[in-house]
Amino acid sequence: MTDTDRPGDDRETARRAAAAHTVAARDVESFLRTLPATPGPEHVAEYATLLSREERARADRQAAVDALGLTVASIEPE
Repeated sequence: MTDTDRPGDDRETARRAAAAHTVAARDVESFLRTLPATPGPEHVAEYATLLSREERARADRQAAVDALGLTVASIEPE
């Protein structure tokens, strides 16, 4: 067993969280690729669900990397 796959390894938790965020973002992309020219209420509802899932996954990823000490105050230019 290497140090990268120990149970409870924060790096593995962060990698898994990042992978889950990637999947959620790809699901949004896939939805947008198939979106008709005139979206209906069902499309708005589906988008809201996908966006909510992606945001939760992003927050989970951020929490996981924060636990590693990779907290970044801002990436916005000053």
